[in-house]
Amino acid sequence: MSGEDRLPPMQALAVFESAARHASFSAAARELGSTQPAVSQRIVQLEADLGVPLFERGHRGVVLTPHGERLYEAVREGLATIREATVEIRARRACGALTILTDAGFATYWLMPRLADLRRLMPDVDVRIVTSQQGFDPRRDRADVAIAFGDGDWAPCTSSRLFQEQVTPVCSPGFAERYWPASGESGAADLVKLPLLHVQPTEPARWMSWRDWFVAHDLPAPADGHGITFNSYSLVIEAAVMGQGVALGWTPLVDGLIATRQLVQLIDTPIRTARGYFLVRPLARPEAPAVPPFRRWLFDACNAATRVHGAL
Repeated sequence: MSGEDRLPPMQALAVFESAARHASFSAAARELGSTQPAVSQRIVQLEADLGVPLFERGHRGVVLTPHGERLYEAVREGLATIREATVEIRARRACGALTILTDAGFATYWLMPRLADLRRLMPDVDVRIVTSQQGFDPRRDRADVAIAFGDGDWAPCTSSRLFQEQVTPVCSPGFAERYWPASGESGAADLVKLPLLHVQPTEPARWMSWRDWFVAHDLPAPADGHGITFNSYSLVIEAAVMGQGVALGWTPLVDGLIATRQLVQLIDTPIRTARGYFLVRPLARPEAPAVPPFRRWLFDACNAATRVHGAL
């Protein structure tokens, strides 16, 4: 680090902040449990370090110079940020907190229906759910854990698979009665004739698209613009429930809607891939006390869903 970039000692900055706030070395000494000469010496050392005067001394106290005002504003904001962070850390330690990052689809259709069970298990933990459609990035996202969709590689994080990717076309029962004969004569190729519900693609692509689904069945994909495109999976599923068309349904997101007959599967055999939902924990972040019990609860809930819906 060059001399220009070197920070002054933090203790000197804390003394400076107190003296500037009180406009008095004596008042700063009382606040800090020190003496007026010791405070004055710290300020002199700081001024020598910076090469500029920070205070104008007078018989009635001290007044900040323009350089002092600039430094005081920066130090005041910096100490306020540090104070806010320490308050949050102490609060987290006292009552416990857990920040979970996932996508909106998983939060809406899998996690939300089970939050009451989680709250009963961890009543004193402040659970915070953050959603993102960009995928989990440990360098960008501040979360204790993530429930992320992908191939399992989030190095240097640890990851454990929760659900394998399984995708099958779904629609409302009323839509199926109108457009999908119950005789079983229809198949994958017939879906191209129906309005398809798309989720807006991401770059890079993270989710199976209708084009991918048709290719997996060795069928030509429908032309671009066939159907309706939404910018969130939640809207895609809501449109399917309302009878607007056929959506790609991901296990385990649509399992509950199928169980309650809000949606039905048009084709029984799903497309399976090596991707899926994973529990991801960033190793660079200290493990919050709430993470181990949450991890146990999550795996128990996933196993229960597998037994009920035959998900994996």
